[in-house]
Amino acid sequence: MTVSWEDFLARVVERGEYRDEAEAGHAARVVLGLLGEHLVGGEPAELADALPDTYASLLRDARPTGEPLTAERFVEAVVGWIDGATPATAQWDIGAVLSTVADLAPDGLIDRVLDQLPDGYDLLFGHPLPT
Repeated sequence: MTVSWEDFLARVVERGEYRDEAEAGHAARVVLGLLGEHLVGGEPAELADALPDTYASLLRDARPTGEPLTAERFVEAVVGWIDGATPATAQWDIGAVLSTVADLAPDGLIDRVLDQLPDGYDLLFGHPLPT
C-alpha cells in the first residue's frame, strides 16, 4: 500500500528535523529527482509504487544518465540544488529522504537498487552493507 503524501512528508520532517513540510518537500523533490536519473530497469517504477504520486513521478519520469554518480558526487549535486546547502547538510537531507524511502520499499528492493549504484549509497539510504 502506498503511503499518503502527508504521512511521507511527516516522516521526512521528523527524520530531517525540518522546520516545516515545505523544506522537507523541497529536499525530497531534489533527492528523488536526482536518484531517478541514476536508476535503470524496473527498480525506479517499483520504488515509485511505494511513494505518493507527487514523489513517485520524479522516479517514473526521470531520464537515466549514462552512468550513476558516486555517492560523494551525488551529495555534491544535491548541494547544487538546495540554496545554502553544504556537503554536511546535503548528506543530512539525503539521509532523511532516502532512509524514509528505504523503510517504505518492499523487501529486497533497496538491495537491488544498491546493486546498481556505486559504493557508498548504502550509507545514504541508512542501510550500511556488511563489510
